Amino acid sequence: MPRKLALKDDQLIASIQELYGSDITAGDLKGFCASRGLNYQTVTRRLENFKTSRGRWNLEVTQERVEEIERTFQAPAALPAIEQNLIPSKDDTFVKFGNFNDLKKIIQSRLFYPTFITGLSGNGKTFSVEQVCAQLKRELIRVNITIETDEDDLIGGFRLVNGETVWHNGPVVEALDRGAILLLDEIDLASNKILCLQSVLEGKGVFLKKIGKYVKPADGFNVIATANTKGKGSDDGRFIGTNVLNEAFLERFPVTFEQSYPAPATEQKILEGIALDLGVEDRDFCKRLVDWADIIRKTFYDGGIEEIISTRRLVHIIRAYSIFQDKAKAIQVCVNRFDDETKQSFLELYDKVDADFKMPETTEADVRKAFASEEVF
Repeated sequence: MPRKLALKDDQLIASIQELYGSDITAGDLKGFCASRGLNYQTVTRRLENFKTSRGRWNLEVTQERVEEIERTFQAPAALPAIEQNLIPSKDDTFVKFGNFNDLKKIIQSRLFYPTFITGLSGNGKTFSVEQVCAQLKRELIRVNITIETDEDDLIGGFRLVNGETVWHNGPVVEALDRGAILLLDEIDLASNKILCLQSVLEGKGVFLKKIGKYVKPADGFNVIATANTKGKGSDDGRFIGTNVLNEAFLERFPVTFEQSYPAPATEQKILEGIALDLGVEDRDFCKRLVDWADIIRKTFYDGGIEEIISTRRLVHIIRAYSIFQDKAKAIQVCVNRFDDETKQSFLELYDKVDADFKMPETTEADVRKAFASEEVF
């Protein structure tokens, strides 16, 4: 029975050349394998790069041939690192609140200290991280996590570029190399594939097993994750698609910040800044919107309603107002995302908050829709 081939390639070639010279045929090779108890198919695979035609090989190793072999077997080339500046732009309308100062201290320290930020949608979690990095002139690489996100998306993988296979660094490796802040946005949407980041969250970098390279974290590298939940899933069903994250993964975040919506005074300042930036001078409208949202949120927290008006939704209304120059229309088009009952109750509540507000007129289409929903006896 043929034994396994234990010879190294150079030893194998030298043994064959000693018996048959450099220019050999299939008959020579079969005779060599029979005399050594080797598998013919295995040997031919080892000599694939020396094959000149069917059943013939030339084992003459010239310098040109050596370079060709090296190009064949060396690890694939890597795409060059991202060259552009990844520092976020400062937003003049940004108003700091909540955990902003604490987050700034963590990033400013340049210590590796993974941070988890949780809170309801549209309360500025991601925006705060971006603006901290903008103020501190720190590079930020943001990755939006989904259920489909896997190791290839995060760490990197092979890509076909101009007909050649090359290694492409993923955002995690890019952040490690640059000492940047890695923002894992909506981390609670991830599957267990996110566990490929365990060593990264321990501050140990990552070993790229596909190309045999170890990447250490550069000075200043840190990981910040944002989520609508605490990684335990969504009990009330508001955040469909969020998952229960692995406990070992969550334990690698030393600190968790709970971010709430800004206080009314702060939120009014936010809206006024954005309004002025859009050329809208209506402080009273901003104040009414904030009061309206505050009442809705208190009712939501008390369990009276199932929907909420976020800070982001108020900003949408201000932008819509700058476009349509009509308060009623701005509010209506921005609350149309809610079901009809909730939308109507929100509009009626705003009507009570703002004495100058005129409820949107019911259109013929609305009437037909209402009649269509009635039971016919």
